[in-house]
Amino acid sequence: MENSITLYGASGHAKVIIDALKGASDNALTVIDDNPKSTHILGIPIAHAAEIDLNTLKNVIISIGNNKVRKKISAMLDATYVNAIHNSAVISPFSKIGKGTVVMAGACINPDAVIGDHCIINTGAVVEHDANIANFVHISPSASLAGNVAVGEGTHVGIGAVVIQGVSIGKWATIGAGAVIIKNVPDYAVVVGNPGKIIKYNPEV
Repeated sequence: MENSITLYGASGHAKVIIDALKGASDNALTVIDDNPKSTHILGIPIAHAAEIDLNTLKNVIISIGNNKVRKKISAMLDATYVNAIHNSAVISPFSKIGKGTVVMAGACINPDAVIGDHCIINTGAVVEHDANIANFVHISPSASLAGNVAVGEGTHVGIGAVVIQGVSIGKWATIGAGAVIIKNVPDYAVVVGNPGKIIKYNPEV
C-alpha cells in the first residue's frame, strides 16, 4: 500500500508517534517489533520483525526512544524513511528537518533551525532560530534550546532543560532534567543542575 507507514518498535514512544500520524494524515499504519510484548498497540496489530522481509520496507519511522538503538536499527535497514509531525507543532518553513525525525504535539522549530535524521523533538520542546541538531538527538518534553545552539549526534536533552543561546553540546552527551546549560558541554558528558555541572561521562559509542 503506497500510503502505508511502518513503525519499527512497539514502545510507549510508538504510541505518541501513532497519535501524531493519526491526527495529521490518513495513512495506514503497520507496527513491527523484534520482541513484541503484546499483540496490539492502540488497536494496531503488532507483527514480529522476524516474520517481515526487512529489505522491502518503505516509509519507515524507527519508533524507539533510545538514541543508540535508533542508530543501530537505521544502520541495519535499507529502507526509506518518513517523518511524523503532530498537527499542533509549529515549524518554520525556513527550517530543515531530516529523514525519520518525529516532532510531537506543541513543539516549536523556528527559522533556520536544522534538525538531523532520526531525531525526536518531543512534546512542547522549543528549538530556536539557527539551532543545529545532529542525527539521533532527543530533545525531551518542554526542553528549550535558544538561538544558535548546537547539539551533537546522539545527545539526550532531558525534560524541562534550558540551553542558553550560542552553546555547543557535544555528541552522545546527557543533559539532565531541568538542567540549565550556560556553557559548552563536551562529548559524552552527563550534566545536571542549575547551572549545569558535569558529574560523569557516558561510555564512548
